[in-house]
Amino acid sequence: MAESGARARAPHRAFIGSYTAAGGPGLVTAEVRPHDGALIRTGGLGAVPDPSYLALSPAGDMLYAVSETAEGAVAAYRVRGDKLEPAGPPVPVGGSGPTHLGLHAGHLLTANYGSGSVTAVPLRPDGTLAPAPSGQLQHTGSGPHDRRQRGPHPQQVRSDPEGRWIVSVDLGTDSVRVCTLDAGVPVPHREIALRPGSGPRHLVFHPDGGHAYVVNELTPTVTVCRWDAATGALRPLTEVPVLPGAPGGDAYPSGIVVAPDGRFVWTATRGEDVLSAFRVEGEGLRLLGTVPSGGHWPRALTGHDGRLYTAHERSGDVTWFTVDATTGLPRYDGSLAVPAASCVIFG
Repeated sequence: MAESGARARAPHRAFIGSYTAAGGPGLVTAEVRPHDGALIRTGGLGAVPDPSYLALSPAGDMLYAVSETAEGAVAAYRVRGDKLEPAGPPVPVGGSGPTHLGLHAGHLLTANYGSGSVTAVPLRPDGTLAPAPSGQLQHTGSGPHDRRQRGPHPQQVRSDPEGRWIVSVDLGTDSVRVCTLDAGVPVPHREIALRPGSGPRHLVFHPDGGHAYVVNELTPTVTVCRWDAATGALRPLTEVPVLPGAPGGDAYPSGIVVAPDGRFVWTATRGEDVLSAFRVEGEGLRLLGTVPSGGHWPRALTGHDGRLYTAHERSGDVTWFTVDATTGLPRYDGSLAVPAASCVIFG
């Protein structure tokens, strides 16, 4: 199980990021045990401060990490079996608090939450980082939430499945921007407004190529959208709660995953500390139920090989779940201790 557009080969390694400022080890490598999906720690690297989000090159030989600090930087590492080797010095991104990164058209893109911008850093042919960004897009706008939406706060930047468009999701402006890359500079194509105060966090595409789902952080919901890959148009259709009944005041959705066959969608919610399972029904989602996430403050959710993996920031662990192929409901299987864990990827 993985997001639509992931590499087809079955990975057997995991890479885990963590917050060093909160006692995390930096980068952790782990073996994925094939028969049960268990993670077995194999090593790690101190790396840059707060490598909270990671991405792999298409060939799986380079690992990229943000440094989610006030200065803001990215770093590249060569993957040598179970070991990571720095591949040059960190590169400043010209923005503060980069929280997410993605690969697009020979560039590494970062979503800079603190400064409200998206940066493009060129990649050399060998996958290493050029010494300076080629361009940056400054988001503008605000939202109704007094504390969290006084200005733009991009939470995610990624490529669409066809590699034509850049998509950035902004909690502070309640919007999704679709951009192109022109001479290494992100250029706005459209800005799609979501419900004021929703606080969008992450977007995933459905395998059918015609739909996308946005998980919202400030209200515990998922916005179902229609996606037109030819024109780069995203149209919100409906908004679905991720929790049954009326949630309390401490429910902040984080990650979202869609099944490769498109039948199910899953989300993680911090505070409530649950995973929610949905069935895809036409152009809507039906909440099937929730299960405990197995830890506290699930910051990220990843799918791999029929299982879900959750990185818990405050309890300091990564948990994994087998997904029932018929019902779509996750079943807890185990965990690996990683202090201040923030994300897990496979490759």
